[in-house]
Amino acid sequence: MAGRNLEELQKRYNQKAPDKKGFGHGPGPGKRGLRPKGKPKNTKQTIKRLWSYVAQYKLLLVLVVLCMLVNTGTGLAGSYILRPILTYVSNPANPERVQYLAKMLVILFCVYVAGIGTNYLQQRLMMKISLNSSEKLRNDLFNKLQSLPVRFFDSESTGNIMSRFTNDIDNIDMMMHQTLVQLISGTITLIGTFALMVYTSWQLTIVTVAFVPLLLAGGKFVAGKSQKYYSLQQSALGAVNGYIEETVTGQKVVKVFNHEETCVDEFELLNEDMRDKQFGAQFFGGLMGPVMGNTTQICYSVTAGVGGLLCLFRGFDVGGMAIFANYSRQFSQPINMLAQQTATIFAALAGAERVFSIMDADAETINDVVKETLGEIEGTVELKDVTFGYIEGKTILKNISLTAEPGKKVAFVGSTGAGKTTITNLINRFYDIEQGEILVDGKNIQDIDRSYLRKNIAMVLQDTHLFTGTVMENIRYGRPEATDEEVIEAAKIASAHSFIMRLSDGYNTVLEGDGANLSQGQRQLLNIARASLSKAPILILDEATSSVDTRTEKHIEHGMDRLMKNRTTFVIAHRLSTVRDSDAIMVLEHGEIIERGTHEELLQLKGRYYELYTGKVELD
Repeated sequence: MAGRNLEELQKRYNQKAPDKKGFGHGPGPGKRGLRPKGKPKNTKQTIKRLWSYVAQYKLLLVLVVLCMLVNTGTGLAGSYILRPILTYVSNPANPERVQYLAKMLVILFCVYVAGIGTNYLQQRLMMKISLNSSEKLRNDLFNKLQSLPVRFFDSESTGNIMSRFTNDIDNIDMMMHQTLVQLISGTITLIGTFALMVYTSWQLTIVTVAFVPLLLAGGKFVAGKSQKYYSLQQSALGAVNGYIEETVTGQKVVKVFNHEETCVDEFELLNEDMRDKQFGAQFFGGLMGPVMGNTTQICYSVTAGVGGLLCLFRGFDVGGMAIFANYSRQFSQPINMLAQQTATIFAALAGAERVFSIMDADAETINDVVKETLGEIEGTVELKDVTFGYIEGKTILKNISLTAEPGKKVAFVGSTGAGKTTITNLINRFYDIEQGEILVDGKNIQDIDRSYLRKNIAMVLQDTHLFTGTVMENIRYGRPEATDEEVIEAAKIASAHSFIMRLSDGYNTVLEGDGANLSQGQRQLLNIARASLSKAPILILDEATSSVDTRTEKHIEHGMDRLMKNRTTFVIAHRLSTVRDSDAIMVLEHGEIIERGTHEELLQLKGRYYELYTGKVELD
């Protein structure tokens, strides 16, 4: 397989346009690499939303501001005290200069100790605020993920989602506990310093303020460039994370097809692109400090020169000139400090836009119908003229109609892409239909609360997934309130009990890495046990035995019969031998049911099913 170019990789992992429902285009489950709905938020909006997380800790913020006021006041007072010291001590005519100097040094010491103490307290409080805000942001993001439809996860790279939780929120946290403090402190320092500058010398104040437009112009130019590159950097980082995640999880496939070199080439393309974006971001972010620092140095030199002239020709005192020169530095310092934080600010804002883009994505709708109004679900499922397509204008299912009675087994067979899995996705309301109706016990599933509907549907998928935890906990995932005895009974029904007891700690054996210490067949047996434990009246088996060898399949056949007893069961299978005993078999082609009936009835028709069963044609 030839390696893809950079544009193709970026489209796949990060940068395709969303559709009108808020998610990337894709022909169905399994397609990924797209971004959620919504234009990037502007800077003002993003800051406002971030501030809403910080504003929840108003009392702590008040204490932080008070500490900043004291800290800034002590800094300004310490600088101003130098004026009388220099003026008094530099005059030989003043008596007791040593005693006066000692007294003023004690006062300076007390002032600076107070400043150090309040600075320490403000840092502790602000760190608490920022960490709590980041925790709340992560919780909100994770909660939002739980409310998003399957369509979102079918179209978004896992690595790109993970990048939001790690890099993006880490950048936000860094900005909140560093830059926010400097923003508030810098504003207070700026106001206080300006007031003392005017009080000390209005002439020198004019000289200093004259350089502000130059500082702002330089900062604006560099900031504009930085913002552009930091936004591109975060997107490139998401693409790299998405590619790493997919390659690592598919490492066996990579190796078996000797795809290592292609993977390296593709990763180098993405990595090189991220390096280029990072270079632009870091270059312009790093340029801010020298630009602002040199401008400040020029301002300081000019101010000191004019101050010297005032001392010579206008009788301005030496102490006043010394502290004003210091004030000119302090006046520029907050601007410089914020300018040097540009890298952190824009990285955080770019990350915040990516986080909020997920939080703004359309969630699954929640119905007002409560489960008490539905009664006990028996399991009658009816599809009436159902038409559906993953993409607008491209129909996958066409006028599908069928009825499944409680305790009956309905099987779907047909070529890949015929729409078999799509039907089961619609029954679960992973996707909502465009035309027609799906009824459960005569009620339209659009009027049934999703969580209640899914509670009454158990699924065993072709792709198994086990969580980190014990075997007992993984089976109990099907019904958290189940007792240990019920879990063991479910395992026996699925014929999993015998192999579980051979594990090192039996049901208390800890599974890690998606059950990497189990065979594929054993993992599937645990999934079947999980479905058995749920006691849901509707059961969906999507290639449930495809990962189980023929011997194991025969071994669990009796258990599967018990599992399906008194349940409405939908079976998707490529092995036609597994659907022979179905009450009804639906043969799908190109999204339509072309044949239906029992195994014997379909064989007598000598149509598509007969050809598939006798091997005259094969399932593709």
